[in-house]
Amino acid sequence: MQKRSAITPQFIENYWRLFVNRQAYTLQSTRPDPETGRHYYFRPSHKRSGAPLELNANTIRRHLVGEITIGLYAINPENQCCKWVAIDADYKDAVEDLLKLKFRLGQDGVQTALEMSKREGHLWIFLANPLLAKQCRIYIHDVALKLGLPVKGAALTQGIEIFPKQDAIEPGEFGNAIRGPLGVHRGATRRFWFYGADYTVEAQLAYLNRLRKLTESELQAFTVGKELPKHDHSRRPKPSVAVPGSGAVQAEFRILEHVGPIRKVGRNYVTRCPSCARAGHDRSGDNLAILIEDPRFYRCWAGCSKEAIRAAVGRPIRMAESQPIPEIAS
Repeated sequence: MQKRSAITPQFIENYWRLFVNRQAYTLQSTRPDPETGRHYYFRPSHKRSGAPLELNANTIRRHLVGEITIGLYAINPENQCCKWVAIDADYKDAVEDLLKLKFRLGQDGVQTALEMSKREGHLWIFLANPLLAKQCRIYIHDVALKLGLPVKGAALTQGIEIFPKQDAIEPGEFGNAIRGPLGVHRGATRRFWFYGADYTVEAQLAYLNRLRKLTESELQAFTVGKELPKHDHSRRPKPSVAVPGSGAVQAEFRILEHVGPIRKVGRNYVTRCPSCARAGHDRSGDNLAILIEDPRFYRCWAGCSKEAIRAAVGRPIRMAESQPIPEIAS
């Protein structure tokens, strides 16, 4: 494991330039789930205010020295662009498919970095400038189709997964996070390095910096006249509700996107109530119960109303969203 003194400001700056496209992030739990044994990710928040934490230089340093493990989001909702594309493959013999992709992309002059993972591997493409997520996804889908590689989600439960998983996201949304490279995986208790460089943070970052980055003009040339396959399920719109009198449509509210960390207690997820936290209460972080089988239903045991909870996370309830709340199991 790297010593703290080994992680210089330059390393942090390089990591930020390569991987960080927005300051929202996730954190991998240090404790395994008692039922599955997995170390799940959650969006961290201030203990007192409940406000989401933002990624900063010290967070990156702690990740690189192995104190914590972060997850990174690909898309910035302000411009619908990403800095990188990552192809995740975790099925049997998936590395062989990643190597096929690596070779085919190399024929286009696109340099890639193959990263080890707990199961098989991740293939990363870095961009010269943030580029439209949709266009990046069209390119990788097209290459995978030509190679005959399975794409998970396209009516398949097994195949490669392309990050970003969405063409675009709404303001306040996050998309899907992927484990930040070069940290220590909590479940495996080890780092997963990139092939092609010595196994030190310094050598790895130097290797990634040397890779040629994909340019906007190249991506446009690769994707001109092409679209995503019609069977790509990741393009299905999320459930939405109409906002009365405005003619606007708003993405369905999901409480689990606004709380954390969570733990399972019986039939519920239990976590800190955002409304209680804003008032300086719920120090034990267990006032809010969320029904596991249908997270649309949640209740604060301290008596906070649904309206107060929604207001505390910045998503005030709309009249059209009102619905009966079933009993939350204790």
